[in-house]
Amino acid sequence: MQVFPMTRAGLTGLAILFLVGCDDAAVGQKGFEAKYAVARTALEEGNYEAAKRHYLKLVPQAGPLAQRLQLEYAHAALRSNDFGKAAAVTSSLANTQTGEARSAALAVYGTAKHEMGMIALGQGDTASGKAHLTAAKGALAEVVKKHPDMDPIGSLTGRLASIKAQLKAL
Repeated sequence: MQVFPMTRAGLTGLAILFLVGCDDAAVGQKGFEAKYAVARTALEEGNYEAAKRHYLKLVPQAGPLAQRLQLEYAHAALRSNDFGKAAAVTSSLANTQTGEARSAALAVYGTAKHEMGMIALGQGDTASGKAHLTAAKGALAEVVKKHPDMDPIGSLTGRLASIKAQLKAL
């Protein structure tokens, strides 16, 4: 997962809110910004359960940033080993977005599905494991192909190679 592009996009979105807001909305925006900072700090410091709670409260009031905050929520879910929730949220996001936003959602989705596949295989459920790994392969392959800049150190490429090897062995 790449935190810096996520942070940059989140901060850009917040800046846009400030630029288009009116004076009456400024107080609400400052409150929103403060709440976002709490959620983001919790995520970055590894307090994933708190991050998830804060993001869930923010999404309904996020307006044009709602999808961005859902992605950050999914990132927290992924990091807290709530792979099913991370996959569900990012599957929905990926289906409604294009470009880098879609790829960011697919990166989380593919990672979550990979982990779900490994868990299923570890429990002896080969059919579910293979289905999860196949979904992960498709998602990560799209990210790596369409937005290789989202994988500067090769972690997604490495995960993808591992998934392909796992599928071949099944």
